[in-house]
Amino acid sequence: MPKLEVFDPALCCATGVCGVDVDPALAQFAADLKWLEAHGVTVERHNLGQDPAAFATNPRVLALLQQGNDRLPAVFLDGELLASGAYPDRHALAAKLGLTDVSATDAPASGTCCAAQPAAVQGKSCC
Repeated sequence: MPKLEVFDPALCCATGVCGVDVDPALAQFAADLKWLEAHGVTVERHNLGQDPAAFATNPRVLALLQQGNDRLPAVFLDGELLASGAYPDRHALAAKLGLTDVSATDAPASGTCCAAQPAAVQGKSCC
C-alpha cells in the first residue's frame, strides 16, 4: 500500500480548512487526500505548528527547511519527495500513483471549519 506523507507549514488546524476565510487550495487538497485514502493510499499529515517533532526527526524535511520555509508544503510518496513549495493537484497525485479514476465528484465540504477534518477533531474549535 503506498504511503503519502504531507508536511504542512504552520496552519491554524490539522488541515488549514478552518475559519471564515478558507483557502480553496487547502480545501481541495483535503478532498484530494480523502480521495486517495478511498483508493487505498495511506495518508499521514503533519502540521509544523501542531507536530514539530515530525519535522525535527525527518532528515529530508530538515534539509528542505534549511533551504527556506517556502519549501513547505512538502509531499513525500513512499519516502521520496513528490512536491515541495505547493500542493500537487489530484491529477498529479493520481498519475504518480497510477490511479485512473480522477473524478472530482467529491468536492470539498463548505460551511464549517471542521467539515473536511478527520472525525477525531470534528466538533472542536479549529482556530
